[in-house]
Parts: sequence; structure tokens; C-alpha cells
Amino acid sequence: MLSAVPALCKLESCRGRFSCNALAVELRVDELPGERLDAFLAGRLPDLSRSRIQTLIRDQFILVNGQPAKPRNAVKLGDHITIALPEAVPLDAVAQDIPLEILFEDADLLVLNKAPGMVVHPAPGNPDGTLVNALLHHCEGKLSGIGGVERPGIVHRLDKDTSGCLVVAKSDPAHQSLVGQFAGRTTMEKLYLAVTEGIPRPEKDTVFTHIGRHPVNRQKMAVVNPPGGKAAITDYQVLAVDAASLTALVLCHLHTGRTHQIRVHLHHRGAALVGDPIYGKPSRTSALTGRLMLHAWQLSFEHPLTREPLHFEAPIPPEYAPWLQLPAAVAFFP
Repeated sequence: MLSAVPALCKLESCRGRFSCNALAVELRVDELPGERLDAFLAGRLPDLSRSRIQTLIRDQFILVNGQPAKPRNAVKLGDHITIALPEAVPLDAVAQDIPLEILFEDADLLVLNKAPGMVVHPAPGNPDGTLVNALLHHCEGKLSGIGGVERPGIVHRLDKDTSGCLVVAKSDPAHQSLVGQFAGRTTMEKLYLAVTEGIPRPEKDTVFTHIGRHPVNRQKMAVVNPPGGKAAITDYQVLAVDAASLTALVLCHLHTGRTHQIRVHLHHRGAALVGDPIYGKPSRTSALTGRLMLHAWQLSFEHPLTREPLHFEAPIPPEYAPWLQLPAAVAFFP
């Protein structure tokens, strides 16, 4: 287990050198001793890249047991890791009036149903028209700053072609708490609905592998042998099978948040997602949906400030209708 506790920033290295007034996140190492510090944190803090984590370690924004460390240092059971993030660099992204489907909003956070095809944050090839551009307009710039210059408020991400629930932090304390919940996985739950080409075998199971970059195709992720990659755990259950098209409606419960995790794990079980241009063969799929069939259906977590349990459900997209009408699915969705 990994414990994540929001705490006031106590880093001596911040005092006098940086204007760091945000909360810190404290992690206690209860698993995977021996892993490199930067790799350990990269696997548990989805909003921070490994290179950014390495910079924070070198700048002493990350301490282990109250002391400076090096990215290559191995973590040990019982280690206390403190992360404090400096104020973000001013953002160059432009606010754009792009419609958003808001499921919930208060002063600290909002939860939305991300549309398929929407990129989450600006990147080469997608400088605008992203979720970040839409959020800057909707929130009038009132978003947490600790996600970095291109990711204000972004706590976690969904692939461009994945739809569904996504939470955004509007304040730094909320951001820190949500990052801790995603890292700890004790108060956070994410359920996805997928449609697969073929039927995963067995029809109900837990996939526990390591996922890393594909050795040849750098656009793909792949199941790799440890110690390569990062540990990834997915529970899945086939809800209904369409015998005519040899496709299946599958419920997935994520315990980790690796890139392309569900897509890789179901492909590993012999059933790539319908509409997946990277891991599947969309041209061979008889069920034509015009999109990647992956939807972040439900999201649960504690409110960052009140600690109230929150649960959200993004309406199931109309492309799922043929599978929702199957008798087994009708029984599951009363």
C-alpha cells in the first residue's frame, strides 16, 4: 500500500528561494522497495512526468525522510517522501469558448464528461482546441497552477478518443489532495466500459502485469517483463457478448493508471478494443461505431476539503446502444 497525506510545505529548500505557498504531498512507502525514487513517484503521480520529477528531486522540492535525495536512489519500506511543487510558470494557452458537459462544480473542483476526440492539454500538433483551453474560458483562469505550464487544473488524463468522467482542480489544495488520492488509490475508484473485438479469456479476471513502451513501435505501450515498465492492475468482467459480431461489452476497474492500460490489458487477453487504431484492426471490425469504444463511466473520490464521498456517472454514449440492448446487459443495467 501507498499512503498519501496532504501536509503543509515544510521544505527548507523552498524558504527564501522560492514563492512556494502550496500544500505538499507526503507519501509513505509500503510497497515495491528497491525501485528508483523517480520511477516510484512517476508511477504514482500521474500528473508529473518522470523528467519533471527528476528536476524536482534535484531542486530539493522532493525530500526522503526530510533529506535531499537523488533520482536513482532506491526507496525503502517506511520511507516518508515529501513533494512540494513550486508555483506554475504563467500559461500561454488561450481561453476558448468550447462547450463542456459539467457533471459537478464548486469552488474547489469540477467534474466533466469529456467528449471523445478532445485532447486534454496543449501539445505539439494540438496547440489549441483542447480541454485546457476550454477550462481557461469556463473557469475564467481560476484553476490550480501546480499542474505545470500546459496543464492548469489537470489531475489525471484521458486519451484523446476516450470519453467520460474527468476531475479538474480549481485550487492548489484541491489539486494536492486529488493527486494524493490518485496515488494512494484508497479513496479513488474508476470504472470504465469498453467494447472489444472478440471475447477476453477468461471472461472475468484480474490482469496484473508491467506495462512499458513498446520496444519497436514507440506509439504503443506493451506488456513487458519486470523490472521493466510499471506495475499495472485491471479487473475486468464481460457483461454481454454479441455472437453475431463476436464483440463484447466489458466492465473494467482500474487499480493503477498507466498509459493505455485498459487497451493494452484487454489486447493482452486477446480482445482489442473496437475502433482502436493502435492495438486493434478497425477495418476488420463488423461493428462500426466511428470511435474508440472506451468510456470512463464512473468516478468516485473524497471531496478534497470536506472529505465527503463523491460519486459521478457519465451518461453512456449512444454508440454503446447495440450492446446495452443485449439481454445480459439489460440485466446488469436495470
